[in-house]
Amino acid sequence: MIRPNSASNLSSKFTITMARKGGPKITLFLLFISIIAFGVFVPVFAPLPSLSSSSHSHRHRKVFTANARSFEIADDVFWKDGKPFRIIGGDLHYFRILPEYWEDRLLRAKALGLNTIQTYVPWNLHEPQPGNLVFEGIADLVSFLKICQKLDFLVMLRAGPYICAEWDLGGFPAWLLAIEPALKLRSSDPAYLKLVDKWWGILLPKVAHLLYNNGGPIIMVQIENEFGSYGDDQSYLHHLVKLAREHLGENIVLYTTDGGTRETLEKGTIRGDAVFSAVDFSTGEDPSPIFKLQKEFNAPGKSPPLSAEFYTGWLTHWGEDLQHTGAGFTASALEKIFSQNGSAVLYMAHGGTNFGFYNGANTIADESGYTYKPDITSYDYDAPIKESGDVDNAKFRALKRVIGRHSVASLPSTPPDNEKTGYGPIRLQKTAFLFDLLDMINPADVVESRNPVSMESVGQVFNMFGFLVYVSEYASKDDGNILFIPKVHDRAQVFVLCSSDDKERRPTYIGTIERWSNEKLLLPNTKCASNISLIVLVENMGRVNYGQYMFDRKGILSSVYLDGRILDGWKMITIPLHTLNEVPRTNLITLVAHSRIVTSSALRKLEDSERVSKEPALYTAHFSIEKDNQVKDTFISFSGWGKGIAFVNDFNIGRYWPSFGPQCTLYVPAPILHRGENVLVILELESHHPELVVNSVDQPDFTCGSSKSNVHQL
Repeated sequence: MIRPNSASNLSSKFTITMARKGGPKITLFLLFISIIAFGVFVPVFAPLPSLSSSSHSHRHRKVFTANARSFEIADDVFWKDGKPFRIIGGDLHYFRILPEYWEDRLLRAKALGLNTIQTYVPWNLHEPQPGNLVFEGIADLVSFLKICQKLDFLVMLRAGPYICAEWDLGGFPAWLLAIEPALKLRSSDPAYLKLVDKWWGILLPKVAHLLYNNGGPIIMVQIENEFGSYGDDQSYLHHLVKLAREHLGENIVLYTTDGGTRETLEKGTIRGDAVFSAVDFSTGEDPSPIFKLQKEFNAPGKSPPLSAEFYTGWLTHWGEDLQHTGAGFTASALEKIFSQNGSAVLYMAHGGTNFGFYNGANTIADESGYTYKPDITSYDYDAPIKESGDVDNAKFRALKRVIGRHSVASLPSTPPDNEKTGYGPIRLQKTAFLFDLLDMINPADVVESRNPVSMESVGQVFNMFGFLVYVSEYASKDDGNILFIPKVHDRAQVFVLCSSDDKERRPTYIGTIERWSNEKLLLPNTKCASNISLIVLVENMGRVNYGQYMFDRKGILSSVYLDGRILDGWKMITIPLHTLNEVPRTNLITLVAHSRIVTSSALRKLEDSERVSKEPALYTAHFSIEKDNQVKDTFISFSGWGKGIAFVNDFNIGRYWPSFGPQCTLYVPAPILHRGENVLVILELESHHPELVVNSVDQPDFTCGSSKSNVHQL
């Protein structure tokens, strides 16, 4: 995806024009006679290009003499089974949708008029730990591809190994960052390539039988992703091509996608006819000169104009205005491309949700160098198919009208939106202070070191996401102590505790150190018979997924200074909270969800203390759904709460941060819920709602914080 320096500079993508020429009458006559002779009706996927060349005539004769499946590029046209084919595609990511809803969302894409689905494959989802391979549940790629085939979709598979996608670390497993000496990601570094070889040696054989020539839906496989916006290592790209050919054979169309500029195409494409070079560019740009430039980077006759990402919207970071692109503007840009007989892939057709801890982040250039910007939980993207699958909206209708005008076959009727409901107020009970639960952590999972180490380097299972607690000790001074942590990724809440005199004394909240506004903190004088415990809770808010700062370790990444001197002697304790495809050995959420007793006698005594309200705590609610037909999609509103993570029936529905905005609600798909008792667990990091209540509502809300809708009419 093309990344501007500011999120307000919306990028979007254009479809590629398919060359159309006139053909001699005799060729059309012979074609007509052939159809009559064989009694065959051949469906047409796009207006026929010129039939004047012998290669065109040969291809059309071939269709009536053999039933071989083929997808090829020739004469600057895509050919499917010997017929010209226009790609009307859309990105729809299986890992952002519950498996129970894959077919539902694909049917909505079918109703939009799409014939091709493009999806990334995130390495980190499938290999969360070295050798721990996951291809079940939301990671069941093969099942998703088979549903695509069942619904008569073709597939463009973006196999990576880097994908960007606003996904944590651009799809790379975080454990790559713990390897020493450090790997040079996205390069011909032999140590990195060895791991890529191993990964693709697992992934590509899994999908080889689903290539189009083998009877499956996959017509094209992408090599890397927008490499021209990152590096200039042709050896790396050639290595990936060779590796893909070894596993997938010579017939599959390999492709690259790069921004439509000479610089990015020079660095990101592979000259010759081994790989097809597609482009992406901002919605509203004139596609003609970009497609003309694209032809320079493809072999003669091998450049059907294709925008592999036509942006229907844009991503939103925490603290920003909600991104929105006008339906009419988006539709007119698509119309311009289709009127030139081009191909396009909508990015996104359906965005979905960044469930778990998998949201990515960007770095935005500013006067101080750069600012870290994590993505919100929703990946709605202002796409025509909304986060919850809704299609009753202006953008869906406008794009469908454009697609319908340029499709030979009539489009399916638009399905109704899935019914949603609000279950009303849900009252919670404070169940445990987070720090009290650390006693349940296996001592073998606690790492000790002279200096703090990163989340990745702790090296324990299930420590790559979420939170890491750092604990050290210091002696208090009469005038207090100055704490300085130069490098924190991404957000650290600082507490002090003297437990020598009162066993029920609680940690005292001192302040928060943020990656984007690092400041020194004053630790006040605390009378204590022993050294004071310094507790630093660091939250990983999502690894950078794009650009030069992508090597993004988490935790405390520097020495810690107390009054100008390095503070030594640290313990690192992982917080076992599960994400999409991992359940930790000690599942705190399950433990808390089924505990109806307060775990600390201090809870009730200290409920009204402002300082204690800043101590992270877990809250639990049990709510019932009486009948099966009442189990529907819903949204939980966290308005009035601070910042945290929410779990419904042990499923991590994502992060909330209404005080920062713009997202107020988290989407809860119906398959997570069930008839009978359902359990909501919240890890609140800062301050709870005064009435300990959340609301289940039937619509999303993106009006929290100071943010408002930001409409782009470029």
